[in-house]
Amino acid sequence: MKRTYGGSLRACFLACAVLMAPVGVSAADAPAASAPGVDIKPAERLLFMQSHMDGVEPQTELDYAVDYSGPPSKVNDTLRVLVVSPGNNKNDARVTDRTGNVNVPGGLPCNPVIIYFLEHDIAEMEQLTGGQRRYFQQRVRMALAAGPEIKTVSSESLGLGKHAKAQQIVIQPFLNDPNSERFSKYTGKRYTFVMADDVPGRLLMIRTEVPGEGNDFAHPLQKETIAYQGTLKNMNSPGVKPSNAPRASR
Repeated sequence: MKRTYGGSLRACFLACAVLMAPVGVSAADAPAASAPGVDIKPAERLLFMQSHMDGVEPQTELDYAVDYSGPPSKVNDTLRVLVVSPGNNKNDARVTDRTGNVNVPGGLPCNPVIIYFLEHDIAEMEQLTGGQRRYFQQRVRMALAAGPEIKTVSSESLGLGKHAKAQQIVIQPFLNDPNSERFSKYTGKRYTFVMADDVPGRLLMIRTEVPGEGNDFAHPLQKETIAYQGTLKNMNSPGVKPSNAPRASR
């Protein structure tokens, strides 16, 4: 089964210029990222505009542990990204999850897992609230465009192993949202992105958390995480199992 992630999400994240553009402006209509007057914030650059796959050799698979602890459902999975061209410089990485192949549109130099996760999140918000996906896209876009802090953190304290120069971005797109009464359960929803230079693909983790009653993040109502798990090289070599086969421990 092949699933396609495209359309409105691509229009939202295809370039940081689109992140800054008014609602209703498509990727084709938005100014180029290098155009004068386009103010790209450091958080946007770190997440979307850097070549995260630089140095990753062809036929290298990056594996990510997926944990969605609903509602609407609980899912444990492994997301696999097979790098085909050197450093994914042709935007031709193959992404698969439990459903099979996933077509994550190219156009950005970032790790495609970031786009995969945000597409899942936006589609889920639409499903859970009955709201419109473009509205949730806009709120995430505005939160990143507001220039959130990039904080140096200890990856070990986050349960992500020891990594040098781990950087964290945290946003809460729905705080102070004038329309939040329509989805009050999600007002405090928190998005955490953790990047590290010494990890292939640079992405260590993305997590969203919906706090429990009283803004209790220690007991979240919902938590969804994609975290770097390991790397498998030389996928075209004899004896290497196909990507849908069980993995040996790293």
